Amino acid sequence: MLRAVLGALAVSAFCSLSVAPVYAAEQTWVAKSNDNAKILLNLMGKYSPEGAGALGVDGLDEQITDLSRDTFDINIKETRAVIAEYQKRLRNETDPKIKQDLMILISSAEDSIRSEGLRRKYFLPYMDVTGMLFGVMRQTLDPRVPKDRQKSLLVRIDKYAGLAKGHRPFTELAKERMFERLKANPKLIGPFKGEVEQALSDAPALIAGMKDLLTKSELKGWEKSFAAIEQQLNAYNAMIKAEVLPRARTDHKLPAEVYADNLHQFGVDIGPEELISKALTSFAEIRNQMQITAGIIAKERGLPDADYRAVIRELKKQQIAKDKVMPLYEDRLLQIENTIRQQHIVSLPDRKAKIRLATDAENAQQPAPHMSPPRLIGNTGEYGEFVLTTGIPAGAGGKSLAFDDFTHEGGTWTLTAHEARPGHELQFAKMIEAGVSTARAVFAFNSVNVEGWALYAEAEMQPFEPSDGQLFALQARAQRAARAFLDPMVNLGQITPEAVKSFLMDEVGLSEGMATQEMQRYTFRAPGQATSYFYGYQQLMETRQAAEVALRKKFNRQAFNDFVLAQGLVPAKVLRQAVQQEFIPAHSK
Repeated sequence: MLRAVLGALAVSAFCSLSVAPVYAAEQTWVAKSNDNAKILLNLMGKYSPEGAGALGVDGLDEQITDLSRDTFDINIKETRAVIAEYQKRLRNETDPKIKQDLMILISSAEDSIRSEGLRRKYFLPYMDVTGMLFGVMRQTLDPRVPKDRQKSLLVRIDKYAGLAKGHRPFTELAKERMFERLKANPKLIGPFKGEVEQALSDAPALIAGMKDLLTKSELKGWEKSFAAIEQQLNAYNAMIKAEVLPRARTDHKLPAEVYADNLHQFGVDIGPEELISKALTSFAEIRNQMQITAGIIAKERGLPDADYRAVIRELKKQQIAKDKVMPLYEDRLLQIENTIRQQHIVSLPDRKAKIRLATDAENAQQPAPHMSPPRLIGNTGEYGEFVLTTGIPAGAGGKSLAFDDFTHEGGTWTLTAHEARPGHELQFAKMIEAGVSTARAVFAFNSVNVEGWALYAEAEMQPFEPSDGQLFALQARAQRAARAFLDPMVNLGQITPEAVKSFLMDEVGLSEGMATQEMQRYTFRAPGQATSYFYGYQQLMETRQAAEVALRKKFNRQAFNDFVLAQGLVPAKVLRQAVQQEFIPAHSK
């Protein structure tokens, strides 16, 4: 899933800790597979140097995306040539793992061609340049990035500003490519109105965030280039408001084949109607469990109303002071790690995981709490970090919406398990330290493979949490099930965005801010992505149960979880095959 990989990693921070990682010696097959992957990595570097550089490809820190011409046809031609080369190597390869990786590389390249073709067919190439440049600056100026690498940003911003020889302002080129396509095909669909309005509303915070990053850095001589960029971005956003916003579509729904492709790119290999059916049933079952747990809590605490909605509202009233949020999450992580070790759930490293609060600009760009992954290629001791967001910035109506979903006692357990340990932080660290091949770490990267593990990690910890933690673990699982029917329903026109928001607030118990960003996720931030949590969890639990049935008393949970993490981000079918052919035989003796 090339597009999703770049989107996820291009804005991530590189988190280098003082404790060096313990790397496994690179296996021979991994080295050969990584040589194969370099062909596709080089192509990525040619057409998206910011994204490929974020992955860890060397030599691209000063390069920027070339918008001076339309590169669609030549990019597709060269991608097809790469596929042909991989198919040739596949015919001559005998190692089964290298063959699997070649198939992953071929699939990733083919998926990229299909998605790019659909965007070309349907959509005006609108670009939120402000958001893109903030992502590049945040990625480069993270304080844990080596200082010599940070200096490369001076070259990049000169190029973005059009002050470097042979370069014109990036905003001018983005405008030219957009209207060039519109002239060639006046029927192209504009961006969703809500997306454009939110981007314009977020722009001041993102521009201020860029300046703040530069001011706090040790870079010298950036002021002239940034002043030009700031002026250019303001002019570009004024142009978007005047010329693109009137063309924006008021209907959020995507063409059917585009939404189906989104699901595929995020790793969902069933149709939306089947997904809705599975998720509706699961939501009903989880809601029943929530009602039971809420009843126990109401009895323990003498609450007058035992309905799960009322109990959630009551528990969320006990908000934690802002200055105590981070100490609480750090303490919660220690408690979870102690339980993981005592219950032998998964192997943990000795080093600490990183948690921090988001800045205002980060809240604007990605409102939901998230894990910023480390670079997956050439990593030299960099780890991911759990970024705790605090609210959604003001929208077109000027209303800012704070979250109350993560700053109370009960909500801290499952969020820490998901984003830190044993969830995403451990997931990415294990890939780096185990020496997973580039194909499995990068080109098999999709939301089902990534988020399935994190939701599974929540479920692994739930039995060992206090009753309020268990209730909010169930609430989080209900939210994921709701996503898996609300996202396709709203994109199929079976429910309105307003009804989605209302359902999440009334039936799941989310704050207005959280429900708003969820609705935005389904309609324009990432249509289809939210379904991946539920589907990935189901796939992984199915594989787990199959192993338990086969091994019965010989099943070892810690060994199974360590085995899963060691595979990298392989597709569910490849993981199931590895469990059946490697894990089960090894543990049945």
